[in-house]
Amino acid sequence: MIYYGAKELAASFRTVRQNTIQIAEDIAEDQYGFTPAEGARSIARTLVHIALSPQFQHALHAGEPRSSFEGFDFQPLMKRAAEQEAEERTKSQILDLLKTEGAVWASFLDGVSDDFLAEPFAMPPGATPATKSRFEMLLSVKEHEMHHRGQLMVAQRLLGSVPHLTRSREENLTRMRQEHAARAQSASSEA
Repeated sequence: MIYYGAKELAASFRTVRQNTIQIAEDIAEDQYGFTPAEGARSIARTLVHIALSPQFQHALHAGEPRSSFEGFDFQPLMKRAAEQEAEERTKSQILDLLKTEGAVWASFLDGVSDDFLAEPFAMPPGATPATKSRFEMLLSVKEHEMHHRGQLMVAQRLLGSVPHLTRSREENLTRMRQEHAARAQSASSEA
């Protein structure tokens, strides 16, 4: 029995992508060229990388799904991805790319069956494990995005801003403390 199926996978990806979009919106366009360390991607390039990264898994699992990497030519896909990442884009164009590519991927996830998610996919010779389920491979898109979103959150801190999820958590903690103090005050005045 699968407790986490295609609909849940699509919904969780949408949540992750929406949080990435929020970060992209929060960062000022004049900071999109910021690179947190030598050799690292700029904020703009990281966002484009995130936006386009589902295309790799889409190429393997959509249309005519493969059951292994056998015969799959990575080079054209990797070359195209590098070229697309290197294109100069405005903040607005990057936001549009995140939204449109995210919608394509989430729509694909919405349409797969639990049986499809359970299918084995053979890894390249010598890989451990030798096979993975399609579910694990499709889930890796979300994991990959969260990895890079963590990098973006560090960049936000380096630029002097607080990421939206941290702000939200801090606001909730403040509200809970105030409510607790109000209840304690009310209880002591009733005593």
